Order: sequence, then structure tokens, then C-alpha cells
Amino acid sequence: MPYFDTASAAPLHPVAREALLAALDEGWADPARLYREGRRARLLLDAAREAAAEAVGCRPDELVFTPSGTAALHSAVAGAMAGRRRTGRHVVVSAVEHSAVLHAAEAYDATAVGVDRTGRLSPADLAAALRPDTALACVQSANHEVGTLQPVGEAAAVCRAAGVPLLVDAAQSLAWGPAEEGWSLLAGSAHKWGGPPGVGLLAVRKGTRFAPAHPADERESGRSPGFPNLPAVVAAAASLRAVRAGAADEAARLSALVDLIRTRVPRLVPDTEVVGHATARLPHLVTFSCLYVDGEALLGGLDRAGFSVSSGSSCTSSTLTPSHVLKAMGVLSEGNIRVSLPPGTSRAEVERFLDVLPSVVAEVRAHLGAPTSPGPAPAPEPAPDEGLVVDALGKRCPIPVIELAKVIDAVPVGGTVTVLSDDEAAALDIPAWCAMRSQDYLGPQSAPRGTAYVVRRRT
Repeated sequence: MPYFDTASAAPLHPVAREALLAALDEGWADPARLYREGRRARLLLDAAREAAAEAVGCRPDELVFTPSGTAALHSAVAGAMAGRRRTGRHVVVSAVEHSAVLHAAEAYDATAVGVDRTGRLSPADLAAALRPDTALACVQSANHEVGTLQPVGEAAAVCRAAGVPLLVDAAQSLAWGPAEEGWSLLAGSAHKWGGPPGVGLLAVRKGTRFAPAHPADERESGRSPGFPNLPAVVAAAASLRAVRAGAADEAARLSALVDLIRTRVPRLVPDTEVVGHATARLPHLVTFSCLYVDGEALLGGLDRAGFSVSSGSSCTSSTLTPSHVLKAMGVLSEGNIRVSLPPGTSRAEVERFLDVLPSVVAEVRAHLGAPTSPGPAPAPEPAPDEGLVVDALGKRCPIPVIELAKVIDAVPVGGTVTVLSDDEAAALDIPAWCAMRSQDYLGPQSAPRGTAYVVRRRT
């Protein structure tokens, strides 16, 4: 069964497995002790730190291991803000950062910088958001949902000119190479590159003001309290070195497979939008959204067909809210599929995925009663004052969009359809539908209940 969700967690690398088993025998003692077993554990810890630092591009004494990538990000934000508390409590984040960064930033005066429809941040917008009281800026190296690479080097130059440290979440990109130069703090997560779960890393450049926000602890330079999971740390460092050794060749191979998906999916599945930057992207990740499709049903259908993929659709989330990444990009959120290929994925597996996808999407659409085609485009006389109202209150997307699609041809060119919906996803999906179907979105209006989304028929 092909596993296409390595952006969530990569399969354990064989080198990690070997290193983990060996370290369980050799690295169980306290590395802070001076007796033989402790010295042996210290040697393993130091070697792991040196290997990880080499991959990150920092000094070994600038890097510590944490219990997870999320813990590394939380510590980075809290420590940097505490270290620069005299500067102020303002933090700038991109709107597409991982939720771990966004939640950490909620404790401060946070400004979110928007992105374009490809998910890419503008360095000029970042510069405009910086203030005299800005203590920290956060820009990920690559997005975890759509794969878009961020201009870290340019962002670092902007921050350096303003005297603001830059935190880079490099969890998704470390397997493929170090982040661009100029960052002050960097975080990563081992299970993203084939290491064991429960290991993160945090690098803090020398000269960066940093004050741990937790009670004092003598381990890991005081930046990550508690006894380290040394066998897992050793396995994480060993697997990072191993994946980097073959990263260039594997990136080229997987990028060609992703190009195949990006090209073929819109041809095979009508009313589909491939999102994320076409070229400035991770080599193994592609995301697309299908109109008139329930994301959870789509995931279930692909799972039954033998493929494990992920989704940013609100219907696959316990919060029932659209992905904040897709929302910031302003793209279709429902029927969203993220495919992230693990190393070793074959072209035959990708071809089989492309073979089964159209039928799975068609089955879900048929179950929801979605239109099978845009339908004819008659051109009656314009009648701008004529319109229809679609009551989709209490119905989750994609139902409001499906109802809109069913009636748009019932109004003349220039006429309007008003969709009443209380589903937050409709604010994304109705404008996206209009862009894909060449109709005019006139915007939201207040309503006694929910929101009224007004669409004018153009063709």
C-alpha cells in the first residue's frame, strides 16, 4: 500500500533503525556522568550533535536536541522573546507558518504577514510589518501543506537590516538541504526526515539574545530541560546524515514524479486546482483541491484504493475550520489532497495513483449530487435585477458550492445568485469556484444568520 504522506511523518529510515538499536545497548547511561558508561553516552551525544550541526549549518555548541519539533518552535519563540523583552513584545509571523509557531505567537503582540496565491511571502511585506518594538520574526523555509519555498535569504536580509532575529522552521526542508543563510534561530523535527518521533532540534546562533522561558536546567545548554532520549537522538542524527547523502539525486527523481502529478491531475479530474508554487517548491510534495468533493470522503476512497494521503480540508479536521494555509492563500479548501512522496517512490506507484484518482473523485461527487459538467452556456438577455437565493444554512462545504453550481444557469447573464451559508469554508470556496468557473464574485453581505455570498453570472 503506497504511503504518500511523508510530510506528516516519514517512514523510519533503515539507518535510523540500526542506530537506534545500537544506541539502546550503548547509550542508556547519563551522559553527564564521568564513569565509563556515562562517558560512552557522552561520546554518542557529542557525535550526534556534530552530525546534526553539520547538516543544519551551525556550530555544534549552537544546537540542542528537544523532545519534538513543536517543543523546539515553542522554546525558540519564548526564548527569543524573553531574551529581547526590553525591545518589546511584538512578533511578526507569516500567515502560513505551522500552527506551533502561530499558537506560540498568540502570547504576544503578533502581526501575520500575508502571502500570494502560491503561498509565497513577499520580503517587502515582511519589512513593512517590522516595528521598533519587534523582538522576533518567524518565516518557515518551506510550507508543510503546499510545499512552497519561502525566500529565507531575502527575509533574513530584511531582518538583519532592522536588527530583528529571524526564526526559521526548517522541519520540511532539512532532509533536502540546509536553510538559506542569515537566520538567527532554526528548528527541525526528526520524524520529517526519517528519524524516530520524539526528537527535535533547536539551533541558536551565537550572539542571539535568548533566555529560556522554563525553570533552569543544566542539560542542553539550559535550552531543553530533562534527560535526553539518547538512542532516539543518535538515530535522528544518523538518519539526517544518511538522507542528505542521497538528497540531490532523490530530489531530482521525486520532483519529476511531482511534475507528472501536477500536469496530469487537472487533465484527469475536471474542476481541479493545483495549489502552491510550480517551481519554488519542495521536490516531493504537491497539493490540489477538487470542486464538489468532501475531503474526508475523498481520503476514505483513496485509502480503500490503497493510497495514504493527507488533506487540508476542514471536513477532515476536528475543528471543522479550513486550513489556515489555504485560507491565507485564498484558494479552494474543500476536496483538498496533499501528496508527499517518500524516498524510493516508483513511477509505477504514481501512475497507479493517477489511474484510481478520477474514479474516486467521481464517486464522491456522484454521492453528493454534484454537477457532472459545467453545462451549456446560453446567453439570454442580461437582467441584473433578477436573482436567486440558495439557502445552504446548516450545510457544510462542498454542499453550498454544489447548490450554487446547480442554479447558476437558471439566472440570466448579469443576474445574481446569493448563497446563504454558515460554514466558514464557504468564504474560501465560493470565491474559488467563481475564479475557476469564470463568474463574478461580488463579495459577502451580512445576513440574519450566517453570511450571504453574492455571485453574478458572467457567462
